[in-house]
Amino acid sequence: MTESKAILIRNGQLVNPADGFTGRKDMLILGDRIAYIEDSITKETADQYMKKQEYEPEACVVLDAAGAYVMPGFVDLHVHFRDPGQTYKEDIETGANAAAHGGVTTVCTMPNTIPPVDNPETYAYVAEKAKRAAKIHVCQVSAITKGMENHELVDMKSMYEAGAIAFSEDGKSVMDIGLYREAMKQAAGLGAVILAHCEDKNLAGNGVLNKGIASEKFSVPGISNAVEDIIAARDIFLAGETGAKLHLCHCSTEASVELVRMAKKLGYHVTAEVCPHHFTLCDADIEKEDANYKMNPPLRSRQDVEALLRGLADGTMDCISTDHAPHSREEKNQDFIHAPFGITGLETSAALTYTALVDSGLMSIVDMAAKMSYHPAKVLGIEKERGHLDVGAMADVVIFNPNVMYEIKAENMQSKSKNSPYIGQMVKGEVLCTICSGQIVYRKEKQNDR
Repeated sequence: MTESKAILIRNGQLVNPADGFTGRKDMLILGDRIAYIEDSITKETADQYMKKQEYEPEACVVLDAAGAYVMPGFVDLHVHFRDPGQTYKEDIETGANAAAHGGVTTVCTMPNTIPPVDNPETYAYVAEKAKRAAKIHVCQVSAITKGMENHELVDMKSMYEAGAIAFSEDGKSVMDIGLYREAMKQAAGLGAVILAHCEDKNLAGNGVLNKGIASEKFSVPGISNAVEDIIAARDIFLAGETGAKLHLCHCSTEASVELVRMAKKLGYHVTAEVCPHHFTLCDADIEKEDANYKMNPPLRSRQDVEALLRGLADGTMDCISTDHAPHSREEKNQDFIHAPFGITGLETSAALTYTALVDSGLMSIVDMAAKMSYHPAKVLGIEKERGHLDVGAMADVVIFNPNVMYEIKAENMQSKSKNSPYIGQMVKGEVLCTICSGQIVYRKEKQNDR
């Protein structure tokens, strides 16, 4: 018999976004797959199933999920692990640990590292380190242009064959529209997705906060909505022309929501994500000069936030991602002008989403699972195995307690960096356990199990 451990999850409220089911079920995981889902699976029944599959019954871990949701592991389409080149901020191991702590079992790491991931050799470095050091699935995204310098396309076919799951110039846009059109044509031919950071760098200039309340209050250069909207429109129409699969990252404006809605009506292959910081905070919430409120795109107006919330609620906006962007304390302790853009997000996204969207009644727990698991998996084309809870699917599972309120504390974070505007904030809902490929990769202490 195999020595691989099995996991029996009992008494939980199963949430499956693939078919909209939510209800009391037990689940038995054997190896890296979900093997059985039934109304009740006792330890004795599990032993019988295990013997049938040639597993040692004593190898079974039993988790009591009473009062908690059992959901598919979250799929985050947008993270920065800073590896290679800036591992003092984060590395693949610490980033993966932070993800597991937040219930995230699959991440897409952006290519704007030092050097950028623009060739098979650098891609192989990340893939090999992830295989060795990460407890979750780390999917490395390829740059679109060599050196991310906007002059020459990477060898997209070679990068795709090396394993790159998508292409992005995240951190900026490919401003050469002809070059970008060719990239979209090649991506369409490969069946790969383009993850688009929509920013007209000429319009953005040296802006640091949203143009309006924030920029005026702190007397700093502003970033207008048009910086995002113009490139979002450009990219959408290019996707329509080329047939490329386009995913708009970290949408922050009312017009972006309307543009995505238009693209879907036109039948384009366009999806979009919103980050928790963009649907929970606005520029008026920046009360003092604290660079933990500096991100790109910036925190927008209350009107923009309300549009994003409507877009999430009505299904226009498909996914919730974090844009996890760790920086050191020294970097973020600078003023708004000199501090880098970005905040961490992997460890707070589930609680912020549940608090702001589900507990508030704006959407259901099934909708949350869809936007954090199933829809992102569909964007990547991995939804047959991940993003849902069905027999035969990859055993990527999160046990989430919706009933507890707690304060977000820096000392509880697993990321190397703690640059979050949410430290000290009360939220509702926490991850109790994260399982990836049938292995427990995070478990909150004192969880009720045996």
